[in-house]
Amino acid sequence: QVQLVESGGGSVQAGGSLRLSCAASGRTFSSYDMGWFRQTPGKEREFVASISWSGFSTYYADSVKGRFTISRDNAKKTIDLRMNSLKPEDTAVYYCAQSVRSYSIGRPVGLADFGSWGQGTQVTVSS
Repeated sequence: QVQLVESGGGSVQAGGSLRLSCAASGRTFSSYDMGWFRQTPGKEREFVASISWSGFSTYYADSVKGRFTISRDNAKKTIDLRMNSLKPEDTAVYYCAQSVRSYSIGRPVGLADFGSWGQGTQVTVSS
């Protein structure tokens, strides 16, 4: 069992930056893929970014490529999402997630790949 807690959300102007963090506790962290998803009212939760358990591979939604960067610190059991050049369409609740499988070989980019979720943190981008 793992607990995930997001922080760093807030309100910014378009073009601004935010850094989200997720702290994990409970079970082994370094052997699991980690990811970020986001959701707005009336829409399905969508993939944003993920990083493999090894830290070697990262994956991004087309809508955030070149603007967002995901990273992990296994010693601290945290992952970060650095968001630059924010747009109003980035407004959403952002969720941290941990993969179902350990030492995964596949690409963790779908909802079914993740089994543990944080409570979410609100990001609001105004124009």
